[in-house]
Amino acid sequence: MMRFFPPFCRHVSIQTTLEGLEGLVDLNGAGRKSCPLCPEEKFKACYSHKLRRHLQNLHWKVYVEFEGQRMCICHLPCRQLKSSRLVAHYHCVVCSVTIAHKTDMISHLKRHINKGETEVSYSGSSDAYEIMKELGTNVQLLPNHTTPQKTDTYFSRKMKTNRQLVFCSLAILAEERNPLECLDAFGATGIMGLQWAKHLRNTVKVTINDINEACVKMIKENCHLNHIRVEGNRTGLQLDGAGDADSPNASVEVVKMDANVILHLRPFDYIHLDPFGTAVNYLDAAFRNVRNLGIVSVTSTDTGSLYSKSLNVTLRHYDCQIVRTEYYRELAARMVLASVASAAARCNKGIEVLLAVALEHFVLVVVRVLRGPTQADESAKKLRQLLHCQWCEERVFLKPGSMVEENLYRQLPCQCHGSMPGKTAVELGPLWAGPLFNTGFLRRMLVAAVQHNMEDIQPLVKTLICEADCTTLKLFPVPGYSALSNQVECGVVIKTLQKVEEADTSDQSGKRKTTGEDSGNVLKKIKADTSLEHPAFYYSIHRHSIRGMNMPKLNKFLQYLTEAGFRVSRTHFDPTGVRTVATLAQFKEVLTKYSVPTYSSAPQSSAVSSERRQTL
Repeated sequence: MMRFFPPFCRHVSIQTTLEGLEGLVDLNGAGRKSCPLCPEEKFKACYSHKLRRHLQNLHWKVYVEFEGQRMCICHLPCRQLKSSRLVAHYHCVVCSVTIAHKTDMISHLKRHINKGETEVSYSGSSDAYEIMKELGTNVQLLPNHTTPQKTDTYFSRKMKTNRQLVFCSLAILAEERNPLECLDAFGATGIMGLQWAKHLRNTVKVTINDINEACVKMIKENCHLNHIRVEGNRTGLQLDGAGDADSPNASVEVVKMDANVILHLRPFDYIHLDPFGTAVNYLDAAFRNVRNLGIVSVTSTDTGSLYSKSLNVTLRHYDCQIVRTEYYRELAARMVLASVASAAARCNKGIEVLLAVALEHFVLVVVRVLRGPTQADESAKKLRQLLHCQWCEERVFLKPGSMVEENLYRQLPCQCHGSMPGKTAVELGPLWAGPLFNTGFLRRMLVAAVQHNMEDIQPLVKTLICEADCTTLKLFPVPGYSALSNQVECGVVIKTLQKVEEADTSDQSGKRKTTGEDSGNVLKKIKADTSLEHPAFYYSIHRHSIRGMNMPKLNKFLQYLTEAGFRVSRTHFDPTGVRTVATLAQFKEVLTKYSVPTYSSAPQSSAVSSERRQTL
């Protein structure tokens, strides 16, 4: 990682002496004078003796010192809240960020010291840009890039896994149709779209969009940094030095527009939504113009509402009733998929879920779009309520139908309602009740990850493949996998998609049309080749362990469940989770059978020691 310093002038509130602060205004002259660090509406112009006391008592008295430089309190409109209220603040002498409280500024400076960022050179500057390299793509970052409230060009290193999963899904679609029009609706630094263009070259036409002017400027600078040509509405406008021999075919289109507007104006084959927070406000626009058999990937980072910490926000954004459960991450993924399926159905489109991942910082879902009211109805039928027992945490999706059932508790495999008084279960949802993974698609993702040297996500994708098949057998394609073997592994999905592409005819609006018979045959073949649905949800082995018993190791326990005749696998949602077709009672029965008492070895050791004493 490199660091360079662009030209910058220090703020007037940063001084070395009181005389320097007083020198900002001529205190020896006659007449009324304004404070250089306060707006006129806060401190009106006054005579020199009063202004001198104001500078000493308000601004200088509460300064923060760092390497001989004193940062005085500033009341100018440098930092302004959304309510248009001015806030007193300090200007950091190292990175120029504005911080409201003195204690926060002291902590901020300590972090600079711990990182070794103590240079204060005003001839060069103190506003440091970082050049970060990821997947062969360089991007420059502002000093406060990790704080969304303080910067427009937000960047998180923790989202690297998310970016690589999205890249692999796009690489698979690029093999099916060429050229491919793809959109990164929220560019920020533009790193995701730049990775697409740099590695997939002329197989994709990349459009990077952001509504913020600073982000658009940063994206263009990052394009120049990676020798990628910038096009304006595909007219060939180019930056100086772009189009280098290193990447002659790499080009992107940078657009400054609201995400909902560009999604309504133009059709795309691949759309990625990654706003800061929830993406539900953009789903209707995304499915409005996405092409048939295209892919929509949605990243949601509002983990507070998704992971059952802010239930009122969950109800407001997703119109879903949930509670905190042991399987809260899978609950979050199914909740996002329910919103995606509802938005697609409103546009007469159905979805096929290719991938659903919920990790610590984000929830990512990738779906294929199936055009037509029939497919929309099929997807809508998979939105169901979940019956969750609050005593034993057994759960089951309610059966579809319009018949009124007198006792819903009969659908639960547990007997808690008969032995406990009152209401023992709650209805959660609506949630997506269909499968969360497509095994063939995941296998092709693993091949793409190997081809592009993405070693970080390969263990995760392997876990997803086992979870999709609900098996512990690790049968994965080798790195030398050919395109033909990919098609054999994934069944006839690719072949049928190629038939659709040959039958497609493009109209002026860019929408691809297929005949009813061809598209119907394609969907029937895809349905016929779909593997067995994996069991919904999982159980945590630690959550259901027996008190006073030593439970077996997780891999041994998976073997015991398999020997008992149950399909079983591990899950990426929880490292201690077990996905199985067994009910909770059967799960506990096997766990109890192979658990041993905690002190079972103590009597034997005491007996052996007594025998030794007798022999002595």
